[in-house]
Amino acid sequence: MTALFDWLNTVFIEQFNFWIVLGFIAQALFMMRFVIQWIASERVGRSIVPVAFWFFSIGGGSLLLVYAIQRQDPVFIAGQGLGLIIYFRNLWLIFKEKRRDPTI
Repeated sequence: MTALFDWLNTVFIEQFNFWIVLGFIAQALFMMRFVIQWIASERVGRSIVPVAFWFFSIGGGSLLLVYAIQRQDPVFIAGQGLGLIIYFRNLWLIFKEKRRDPTI
């Protein structure tokens, strides 16, 4: 049990700094996209993906990418980098469609 407490102290107390705070803020933003999607879907009674989902994806993904770069984690950097491309592309497609049909 002492080993567990030592590990928790190392991970959550000794390492605590600006970058850990940024990482938690980024993760909270990223998580909010699912909360937004869930609330929007509950309101209409079917699964939908609102535009706010993509904005939270970009916000959280960007901060998580900064965090991953600072931590020098190649897996995390590649994952967030690719994700950002997809989020921006989805927003581009949504806005392109709205320009063609402003009633959407």
